[in-house]
Amino acid sequence: MSATAVPSRAAPPIAVPIAAERSIPQLSALAVLVVWAAAAIPMGLLSWVVAPRIADGLSGPVPLVRALIIALTAGLAWQLVLVLGLVYREQRTLRWSVVRDALWLRSPRDPRSGRRGGRAWLILPVLIVASAAGNLLVPSLPHPAGRDFGLFIDSGAGHAFLSGAWGWFALLAVQMALNTALGEELLFRGYLLPRMSGAFGRFDWLANGVLFAGYHLHEPWVIPSALCDSVILALPAKRRRSALLSIVVHSAQTLFFLVLLLGLVLR
Repeated sequence: MSATAVPSRAAPPIAVPIAAERSIPQLSALAVLVVWAAAAIPMGLLSWVVAPRIADGLSGPVPLVRALIIALTAGLAWQLVLVLGLVYREQRTLRWSVVRDALWLRSPRDPRSGRRGGRAWLILPVLIVASAAGNLLVPSLPHPAGRDFGLFIDSGAGHAFLSGAWGWFALLAVQMALNTALGEELLFRGYLLPRMSGAFGRFDWLANGVLFAGYHLHEPWVIPSALCDSVILALPAKRRRSALLSIVVHSAQTLFFLVLLLGLVLR
């Protein structure tokens, strides 16, 4: 008599865990200040020491304006190099999958559901309007008119300088891209903000905004508006763990400014 085969029970399905976000090491307060200084001090020196010396050797109209454009573009490019160097030192790789998580270059996350993208982007128009209002309503500190690029492009000298100046327009476009996406925002909201909670706790976003405002040694008259703007950007970036929010908001302002410059170039 043959043994009756006992049907084997089906193995229970194996749950596949959702990949957790990459753990980001925290910086000490001193380390945060060192990174801040590595960005702020070169920009201050380039603006107040290097640019005037370059201007002394330039001929033609508005030498200081041209020197400032060149010097500050170099300073912003240095910030991109600094961020990549810091990430490589920390992660030992610059693979996009690693860099994306290390710099919070991901869609915003809904604080309640934890889901990324979708409705989490709905805060974007509110931030753009709030940021623009802050820039318009917060007054600048007294400063030399010759260093205010906004006043310059609104003047006859600015119109004459930019008319047909495709080379300078291209350099300004590079400068603005470094300013909003590949330099300042990448450093402060992409690199520093995710690493500041260990030293500053739940007020890391506020400390980040103060540091960003104080970073503007190269144009200290914008510190009040920069403080307002950066605080508006830092808290949503912190809550939604996304530097893309602040990058998009900052880029919206820059894109508007770039369109104005293009109009002057085409005149």
